[in-house]
Formats: sequence, C-alpha cells, structure tokens
Amino acid sequence: MDLIIMKNAQPLQIHYTLEGCGSAMILLHGWGQDIRMMKFISDHFKANYQVVNLDLPGFGESDEPPCPWQLQDYVECIYQCVKMLGLEHPILVAHSFGARIALLYARQFPVKKMVLTGAAGIRNHHSPLYYGKVGLYKIKKRLGIACHMGSADYQAASPVMRGVLVASVKQDLKPLLKDITVPTLLVWGEKDTATPLWMGKVMEKQMPQATLVVLEDDDHFAYFHQPQRFLAIMEYFL
Repeated sequence: MDLIIMKNAQPLQIHYTLEGCGSAMILLHGWGQDIRMMKFISDHFKANYQVVNLDLPGFGESDEPPCPWQLQDYVECIYQCVKMLGLEHPILVAHSFGARIALLYARQFPVKKMVLTGAAGIRNHHSPLYYGKVGLYKIKKRLGIACHMGSADYQAASPVMRGVLVASVKQDLKPLLKDITVPTLLVWGEKDTATPLWMGKVMEKQMPQATLVVLEDDDHFAYFHQPQRFLAIMEYFL
C-alpha cells in the first residue's frame, strides 16, 4: 500500500504495509534497508497489534526526498502518516538510522513505548588519524586531485541521500535524551562497531525510563541475527 504525504507543497509517496489490530506499532528500519528487514517483527506482533511497516523516504519503494532532508523532516513525515492512518500513541520499534527519527519523534509527539536496537544518534569519537585523513582529503580536493572519502553507505547513496546521511550524522541527539521520558527498551549487540555499546550505555543513563539489554557476541544487526531472542525480549518489555 502507499500513502501520499505533502512536504513543502510537493507530494511524496510512502510505501507501507499495515497488518493486525490493536495498539499501534510502527517499524522504522535502518540506513540502506527497507520493510523486509523488519517483516519478521510485523509477522510476530500482528496477532495483537496494528503494525505499520514502512519504507522510509529514499529507501525501498518510497520516493526519495526532492532535496536532502534533515531528521526533523523525517519526523514530520512519520507524524503525517500517523495522522492519516488514524493511529494514537504508537509504539516505535527502530534500528540504527530509524532510531534517530524515533528519538526525535518521541520528544515531540505522544508515544506509548519505544524499542530501539543499535540506535544511532550520538556523535562518535574519532581518533587523530581520522582527522588527519579528513584534512588530507580537503587538501587534495582543493588541489583538484581525484579522491574518495566516506563510508560504504555514503559511497552507495545518491547525491540527495548523501546529503541526508551527512546531516543526520552531524546532528548529535545526546543533549535531548534527558527530555525523552517514554519507557524505552534498548537492545544492543555487544560487538557493534557501527554504534558501539558505549552509546547504548549513555542512552540508558541519560534517558529517564530506558533499559539496556545486550546480546552477546553479536554486531549492529543483532536483532536480525537473533530474531527469536529479540522478539522474546520485546514481548517481555511490552
């Protein structure tokens, strides 16, 4: 199914599935993913919840934003979807980039609970070597020397989505965590290198009603690698 939202007087098509009945649950996938990554969550919870699984703008079958969006644009997009579908106080389940959106959404709009896994949103610490590489890249670019820099996600993205990625990474949500009071379950892979475990510990400490659960010997996609365990933890929390 598809929704048409309006952003700056321009229509944008959002692809989604809606299954089940009961309290609303919205699934927000990570960067470079689509609704397929969280289908197992929808399949499990649709017996007792009304589950919305959507492709975020720029991913899957949803339209790409006409220009690089800020996180706030994604928040407003989700809010439009919530209103159009007649949902109230949804449960947000989000991974990585989707968690950035969920955190900002929960600070602004009514949310019943959140489940965040491998949540992005806190600026990473970089070594002096990293900043040396950045400086070298800028010098080469100024001299007109061909060079490439950036993560695999950045290199694979379109020009518009590169702008989205850069804007989202630059926005540090840590100062806002204390204001997010919704009950929140944080599920983290012990060996996550994309959003290291220390970030989960910071979120648990800063958010008034957050609880951290660590999945041992797993990475950024721990929730997907251990679906039955993840679902059982979610069930207990909800």
